[in-house]
Amino acid sequence: MLAHRTGVIGLPLRLLAREVYDRIVKARGPSVVALITGEERIVPERAAYWVATTEAMPEVLADFVAIDEIQLCADPERGHFFTDRLLHMRGLHETLFLGSDTMRPAIAALVPEAHFIRRERFSTLSWAGSKKLSRMPARSAIVGFSVDDVYATAELLRRLKGGCAVVMGALSPRTRNAQVAMYQAGEVDYLVATDAIGMGLNLDISHVAFESTHKFDGRRLRPLFPHELGQIAGRAGRHTEPGTFGVTGEARELDEGLIDAIENHRFQPISRLVWRNSALEFGTVDRLIQSLERPSGSEWLGRGREADDLAALKVLSGLPEIRDRVTHPKDVRLLWDVCRIPDFRGISPAEHTTLLTRIYGFLQDGGIPGDWLARAVARIDRPGGDIDAISKRLAYIRTWTYVAQRSGWVRDEAHWRGETRAVEDRLSDALHAALTQRFVDRRTSVLLRRLKQKESLVAEVNDKGEVTVEGEFAGRLDGFRFRTDPAAQGDEARMLTRAAYEALRPEFHLRADRFYNAPDTELDFTEQGGLMWGASAVGKLVKGSEPLKPAIEVFVDEDAGEEVAEKVRRRLQHFIDRKIAAGFEPLLAMQADEALAGLARGVAFRLVEALGVLPRDAVAADIKSLDQDARGSLRKHGVRFGQYTIFQPALLKPAPTRLRLLLSALWAGADEFPESPPPGLVTIPNLPDVPRDYYTLSGYHPAGERAIRIDMLERLADMLRGQDSRGGFEATADMLSITGMTLEQFADLMGGLGYRAERGERVKTRAVPAPAEAAATPETGEEGGETPASDAPLTEEESVLAAETRARWEAEQAEKRAAEAAAAAEAGEGAEAEAAGADGTGVEAAEAEGAPADGDAAETPAPEMEVFYSFTWAPRPRGPRRGAEAEGRFQRRPRRDGGSAPGQPEGARADRPQSDRPQSDRPDRPRGERRREGEDGQRPQRQGKPGGKPGGKPRGEGRGDRNENRGKGGKPERSFEARPPRHDKPVDPDSPFAVLAALKNKT
Repeated sequence: MLAHRTGVIGLPLRLLAREVYDRIVKARGPSVVALITGEERIVPERAAYWVATTEAMPEVLADFVAIDEIQLCADPERGHFFTDRLLHMRGLHETLFLGSDTMRPAIAALVPEAHFIRRERFSTLSWAGSKKLSRMPARSAIVGFSVDDVYATAELLRRLKGGCAVVMGALSPRTRNAQVAMYQAGEVDYLVATDAIGMGLNLDISHVAFESTHKFDGRRLRPLFPHELGQIAGRAGRHTEPGTFGVTGEARELDEGLIDAIENHRFQPISRLVWRNSALEFGTVDRLIQSLERPSGSEWLGRGREADDLAALKVLSGLPEIRDRVTHPKDVRLLWDVCRIPDFRGISPAEHTTLLTRIYGFLQDGGIPGDWLARAVARIDRPGGDIDAISKRLAYIRTWTYVAQRSGWVRDEAHWRGETRAVEDRLSDALHAALTQRFVDRRTSVLLRRLKQKESLVAEVNDKGEVTVEGEFAGRLDGFRFRTDPAAQGDEARMLTRAAYEALRPEFHLRADRFYNAPDTELDFTEQGGLMWGASAVGKLVKGSEPLKPAIEVFVDEDAGEEVAEKVRRRLQHFIDRKIAAGFEPLLAMQADEALAGLARGVAFRLVEALGVLPRDAVAADIKSLDQDARGSLRKHGVRFGQYTIFQPALLKPAPTRLRLLLSALWAGADEFPESPPPGLVTIPNLPDVPRDYYTLSGYHPAGERAIRIDMLERLADMLRGQDSRGGFEATADMLSITGMTLEQFADLMGGLGYRAERGERVKTRAVPAPAEAAATPETGEEGGETPASDAPLTEEESVLAAETRARWEAEQAEKRAAEAAAAAEAGEGAEAEAAGADGTGVEAAEAEGAPADGDAAETPAPEMEVFYSFTWAPRPRGPRRGAEAEGRFQRRPRRDGGSAPGQPEGARADRPQSDRPQSDRPDRPRGERRREGEDGQRPQRQGKPGGKPGGKPRGEGRGDRNENRGKGGKPERSFEARPPRHDKPVDPDSPFAVLAALKNKT
């Protein structure tokens, strides 16, 4: 065409027309090239070359005229436009009809002066059979004939191959151009299309696969004609590059005869063209319809199906409001122009007819109102939404784009042409983006292309562990394990993993070197045995050959290689070995001590098995049999022989405790590992469903509703050892302080330790300030005179009660002096107050001066009461109980005055034979009962104590031969008995011990 001064070319697609227009503009400039389509009109003043769709070809005189795809003269919908151009469009110097050889007989009959030039195909086209989508070669086009099929195939290709481009007739030219450009640029290797690619699109396609060989033509589902199959299959191959065609999915394989026809491009000639009269009469609507339905009179030209414009004309002409307004030939011509508006929306014929009626009414009144058109366009100008929603809006805007291109239909033509075109472009871009987002995985397609080209891939890992390969997100690297992007599934995930591992191999080695040289401060272990490097899990602990020698299981991907896995394993083993060596240093030193022998070595072995915390009752017999040398050899390693637990205090710290719980659970093969209690707590709840071993390993001893820390329990036991657990004692401030408990909680704790807590109330004692004169002391009388101290040593009971009694006695003496000086009549009441104070009831002994009389007692405020507990030893007996014991009614054992002592049924005598007394070998027996032991279980040496061992008196004298009281198995029978009565000595009546004597005589 450019060889001539002027020219006109008609093309079957708006997309192809735009492509040819751009090429001519590039060669000649925009000032001489015009573009005319149904929705676009660019006509410069000096236009010499006209590019148009076949339906919109202008009737201008030009040196050159060309009609492309002339075989569309047989198309039932558009054929009459092509036939009309074949019969009437001629160039002044040259006319070309471009198309299939099947049109030769028809053109020869209708245009006798035509000359035929045959151009052979440079490349070969061959049958490739049926292929699955998963095995579809690159640069393939898969052809379907419905929107649902196209979308389903595109979605599957995205998962299998990384994505595809989509081309359909319903897309706008801008969207189709963007999709084609994406395919041509190699961003995707696959194209899913309808028969829209059958003409006008010159693409780099190697293989065409038919997903179906049937299509719905608007009226019925019919099989594709052989020439239609050949037209589509012919898209495969480029210039001299061979191409193939085949089927896929559920499509049946083609017949051999049809295959041969497509390969050799031999089809049955077209014998009948679709024609419609173009010499129209516009006198009346009826005459216009008659002219449109006039027969051709030629055997080559036949009427096709009724076109949409003719159907719309018949419907509108039957409407009274339209027929009444059509009174002039120009009205008929305008009505025909309105009926030729394509039904881009495709909602229904009734909806389309309603729209045409309204437009015709506006045009008869002078044009379409701008505000009405603005509202219609505004409703469409919304780029958001899914593919279907955007596609519908594109169809709607194409209607207004077509209307804006008609001369005289809108008042401001330039504005509305630009506005509708801009909206269409925005919607087209949005549709392209939506199609790309849904059907293209750029990440997968890029990685696949690089893998096929066997290029080295570049992987990067940021500080968050995000892995990018060639700039595309692939997943996360957690330690030495790659986690594929969760959005990828199936074959896409496998491909993505493969590409990532190809790029991550050097990264694994670099990371392994960095990990091996990392300090221990960057590593840690979790409560469940996980081994962490920062926030990444790199392995876990598993059961080893010994509790203190766990094994390592690393978390390293197989693709990282055995060398990386071994390096990670060695580093983790070094880490955990150092953790155990630091946390259990005293225990490991004791285990390696060759000087330990005999029973001491056995106890050490048991302590190592228990990881440094061993209940005493588990080794009670062995502990009793240890001599002082053996105990000393164990104490050298920090072993403490507590009343309840044998332990190493250094192993009760939070770090060893946390590690001990983990190692013990590993050795026991537990499914769930217990967590260590929060550090710094003296007591924790004693839950019934938690095993007792957990508390022991955590460094706690269950007692009542709470479990107390072992070291604090032993401190408490040291305090309790000095108390009168048979006569009863109260909790001191120090006891409550070290346990951090209230009195009620402490009572429950003591109950868990084997004590009976008796609750009582009394008047709260108020502290009375001491007088100015010097207070009396045990060595000084009331007036400060010297009183010789008693030479007799204090008994154990006296020593225990002395401290408590002394302060009380001093307060009572001061109170007594004040009362005697106030009134001699109240001396008797002062004496009663002194006796009450000596009883330990805590009631104030004397009333203040000026106390109210009996008649005024109602006005005296009620005394403030306080709750106190008296604790006595009441261990639970072992074995079955009978009678009152079986019912749990345990009372105190009889004492000197006929009472009962802790742990003895009511009415039992203290002088009963030892063989009849309940036997108990409980390790939690409070020391100080019958036999007082020190921390190491040895009986302290007492000199000159009444009832003890005066001087060199043999051990056991006064209690019978110990060997004779042994029970079965040579073990001594344990019994609880009252102490022998102490010798009475004269005591100064004014000394604090006088009060102590009065108290003891009263009880």
